[in-house]
Amino acid sequence: MSVQHALLGFMESTPRHGYDLKRSYDSLFAEMRPLRFGQVYATLSRLERDGLVELAETTPGQGPERKTYAITAEGVTDLERWYGEPEPAQSPIDSALFLKVTLAVLSGRDARQIIEAQRESHTGRMRKLTKAKDDAGEHERALLDYALFHLEADLRWMDHTAQRLGELRRALAL
Repeated sequence: MSVQHALLGFMESTPRHGYDLKRSYDSLFAEMRPLRFGQVYATLSRLERDGLVELAETTPGQGPERKTYAITAEGVTDLERWYGEPEPAQSPIDSALFLKVTLAVLSGRDARQIIEAQRESHTGRMRKLTKAKDDAGEHERALLDYALFHLEADLRWMDHTAQRLGELRRALAL
């Protein structure tokens, strides 16, 4: 997830200060990727350095001065470019499950046990996510559906791979 673009997106409608940006981010995305205050301020500093935001106002606060930032025309252009760029598909090379199954097959271990344990974990997670949808708002339902569809794809891969373990063993025989 691009924290930089999330902050720019929040500032597109109105100038914001760091605390407000953090609160907006947490209300929508904290479950996907937590954001620390330090990361907000470091990102704002980089955005300002790069000309994507500018300091709009400084007001006294209980602690340090509260700085309000506004997105610049360059920031809007960068945000538009980002919206238009498709995200790369996640690669199976990054998958710990794929790695475990491959190495289990290479070592002669029972890869089917690994797949079954992962299947149980995935189906348990799917039950929890499906139940969570009952009390979720529309934004959270969209996120839960996203997670559920990815889990379903993993389960399809597990089924396919479990049926083809013999072929995989032969292909990996060194």
